[in-house]
Amino acid sequence: MKQGKSLQELAREIERQANAKRDYIANTKLLEMVNDGRGMAVSGVGNFGINELTHRQIADRVGIPAKYYDRMRQEAPILLTDNVNYWFQNKPEDRMIRTLDGNVRAFLSSRYKRLDNYELMEAVLPVLADIPQLEIKSCEITETRLYLKAVTRRIEAEIRLGDVVNAGIVITNSEVGLGAFKVEPLVYRLVCENGMIAADHSLQKYHVGRRISAEESAAMELYSDETLMADDRAFWLKARDIVKGALTETTFRNIVDGMREAAGHKITGDPHKAVLELSNRYGLTKDDSGGILRHLIEGGDLSKLGLINAVTRHSQDEQNYDRATELERLGGKVLMLNGRDWKAIAEAA
Repeated sequence: MKQGKSLQELAREIERQANAKRDYIANTKLLEMVNDGRGMAVSGVGNFGINELTHRQIADRVGIPAKYYDRMRQEAPILLTDNVNYWFQNKPEDRMIRTLDGNVRAFLSSRYKRLDNYELMEAVLPVLADIPQLEIKSCEITETRLYLKAVTRRIEAEIRLGDVVNAGIVITNSEVGLGAFKVEPLVYRLVCENGMIAADHSLQKYHVGRRISAEESAAMELYSDETLMADDRAFWLKARDIVKGALTETTFRNIVDGMREAAGHKITGDPHKAVLELSNRYGLTKDDSGGILRHLIEGGDLSKLGLINAVTRHSQDEQNYDRATELERLGGKVLMLNGRDWKAIAEAA
């Protein structure tokens, strides 16, 4: 499993961000793209930089195809600012502008419900502390997501003789519109410290709340009013219950049974072609394919389970934490492949 920050480092960064971030509701008539597309002016507030995710969200909202938007950024930034500002003015709407460290980090719906990392940590850490023999194996906060990955030695099983796995959970949240608050089962393999995320068994809550209207003449900074705070408290109480219920032996045993069955599903074709078929199916890179094939061969297990282990082992080689976690989820997707789709991979020649 890829390592990130220590829990103490994570807590410090979350607290820093909680103090530094500011959120606004503004009509797009009060917004202007400036500085050759590198910044955004918010009327009555000031100028901010624009990060990569925000550029994607702006492009999507004003209806400019991403490829053309990026070309204008590189080759015709004045044309880009003219395009964006035209649509800001002529198709006005209220948007939530989330800022951090001088940059707009997200350009979101005014109905976006802020389920933020500081409150999440306050809600779930006491619950995790009460789970017997639980250890936080990895955690990180990236530009787009927070991750907590925890494992308990209290719930374990053998896939095969000597191949022991423990039950765990992955808690994920995004403050910038990239997915729901999620709690997903994790299977942790002791022999190689791989983690496989069983996303099909996840519990999640989307960031959709009541619409907030902007002032007509100025951007409105957002605070948590009493109603919102009450809603948040109710949600985080539910989140605690979700976390408590996620580490169940029943779910873990069902996943383990699937892994045991996967050990009997052999790769009968060319292993190299099998990995290429997997890569084409899930849009993996050439480096991903090479790493997965290497770990598959080194593992000496040409089965569905062996391919799962190769994918999750390759996740440890990935430098980007977000991407490493996606590879851990891919392991779970391979486990859940139906017979026809698995056959296409296993018999590739």
